[in-house]
Amino acid sequence: MLACRSLAWGLQRAAWRGVSTTSRACTAASKDVIDSSLPQYTNRMDVPLPDRPFIMELNSEHRKLKEKEKGPWTNITKEEKIALYRMAYELTYAEMNKRTDEWKSVVGGVFFFLGLTGLVIWWQRVYVFGDVPHTLSAEWVEQGTQRAIDMRMNPVEGLASNWDYEKKQWK
Repeated sequence: MLACRSLAWGLQRAAWRGVSTTSRACTAASKDVIDSSLPQYTNRMDVPLPDRPFIMELNSEHRKLKEKEKGPWTNITKEEKIALYRMAYELTYAEMNKRTDEWKSVVGGVFFFLGLTGLVIWWQRVYVFGDVPHTLSAEWVEQGTQRAIDMRMNPVEGLASNWDYEKKQWK
């Protein structure tokens, strides 16, 4: 990556002087740099015709097929037609649509983390949290409710609005 940066700096200086540069030099210096100004091969359903063929560097077998392709297609066998297709495209639509078993690992991961979360919650309830406070007992809650009614707390929409003070019962 450092070589590409220094090469890019050198190319920029050359461009300032008016010397023509190519963007392929940085790609040659570092293979992990993708130059978006060059045609790219994309193997996607929404891009049916990629910018360039799948195989760019043809060997002798591919060259023979390309020459044979220029003639009548009745002389080309089915295997040769498939080989010509594979030179232009990596996958067919059926191969791109083929389902994978990735969902099994996703579901397994979800269940694993749900189980782990359950164990953490159980551990916290047993070892971290103490006993339930006495203020949550039934008699304490009843006393707090009676106090709120006696003080007429929230008489418009709250607890006191649901209490009938004449009959001494809930509405």
